[in-house]
Amino acid sequence: MRSTVLTPDAPTPEALTPSSLTPEAHRRAAERVLRIEGEALLTLAGALPDDFAGAVAALLEVRGRAVLSGIGKSGHVARKIAATLASTGTPSLFVHPAEASHGDLGMVTPDDLCILLSNSGETTELRDLIAHCARFDIPLIGMSRDAGSTLMRAADYRLTIPNLPEACAIGMAPTTSTTLMMGLGDALAVALMEARRFEADQFRTYHPGGKLGAQLTLVRQVMHPQVPLVPLDAPMQEVVRAMTAGGLGVTGVVDAQGLLAGVVTDGDLRRNIVGLLDRVAGDVATRSPKTVAPQTLAAEALAIVNKSKISALFVCEDGRPVGIVHLHDLLRIGVM
Repeated sequence: MRSTVLTPDAPTPEALTPSSLTPEAHRRAAERVLRIEGEALLTLAGALPDDFAGAVAALLEVRGRAVLSGIGKSGHVARKIAATLASTGTPSLFVHPAEASHGDLGMVTPDDLCILLSNSGETTELRDLIAHCARFDIPLIGMSRDAGSTLMRAADYRLTIPNLPEACAIGMAPTTSTTLMMGLGDALAVALMEARRFEADQFRTYHPGGKLGAQLTLVRQVMHPQVPLVPLDAPMQEVVRAMTAGGLGVTGVVDAQGLLAGVVTDGDLRRNIVGLLDRVAGDVATRSPKTVAPQTLAAEALAIVNKSKISALFVCEDGRPVGIVHLHDLLRIGVM
């Protein structure tokens, strides 16, 4: 059996569970960190770098991609900023600075723009990327707390973050600094979105999966384009045949101009079962039915279905039915 030797300075087991390790102490630590980082973001918001607008303009003009790079925690932030830019209309990628020095510099072309992150601005691994930008006249955006650092002196646009204390107990772990970099990256992405008038349907193009993609799906993307329709004076035998062929338990009733005048559902048939075959579609149809436009969000369609306690909605353009969206279609794609 191995024995543990405690030196005079080593903590005893009892010392590892003092009152400072209570749940209340954990909450106080969390609150302190969040306040420090939150106040740092407010400081940055009140004193944005002078080159921020110029950096946005440069990104709007670039013909290629925004190439992000950084090492360590700055590298993780750079990856996140690259992903956010790419998903909001600015083609972007992350290049690891160490790999760049071993061939990946070929990914960075004269049509691109580089955004390099370094808290100190003296990260050795970034030097080859900085030199590459200078050699091929590639616009360079630097992000650092030191305006006089090597990176910032080389940059065309300097996004200097406030030099504020890190939020950790020893003041060394990247916390406040990475939060500021992340916030500044988000600010760039949103400013670019607004400048490009980036809309929800474009956003969905880059987010087709998961709950977000489902929420941004349009009705026209999930509707059934084959619409069972009958005229107002159609005999009920014809209505039942159309409903059966459609397979959705509903058929539309249109007037002489082809406008949707009503719908007949399975429920309407049951409610009018007495003498049903002696009637016509207009006698049985529910008039002024709920409808949606093709460009309506699927989430909005689901809300209408739930509120109206119905199972299907006709999709209309200028009053003419062009499709049907069923509750099952909305649930199938994950709209909640």
